[in-house]
Amino acid sequence: MKFCPKCGMMMVPVKKENSIILRCPKCGFETKEADKELSRVRREKEKVIVIEKKAQEIRTLPKARVECPRCGHTEAFYWIVQTRGADESSTQFFRCAKCGYTWREVS
Repeated sequence: MKFCPKCGMMMVPVKKENSIILRCPKCGFETKEADKELSRVRREKEKVIVIEKKAQEIRTLPKARVECPRCGHTEAFYWIVQTRGADESSTQFFRCAKCGYTWREVS
């Protein structure tokens, strides 16, 4: 996110000829740094935290009574992650205490 050096408004990407530039909607200031900025944004992906198999051995996660879809065991470790927007519900991950199968439920 870039801000206009003249007036301080947020710059918006605009297609101009064969490239994308950043332009201030208030004063019209333009810069050619949009290609670098947009490629950086495209490379950044949202990361979802999943507990590794090695960390599972620590057994410090809370447990819940829920049936494993793979083996039918009725006890699983769980953790909650906000995988979508802050105004949407979180995602609850489960890992079977017996077979180690991991699944998720969106609440």
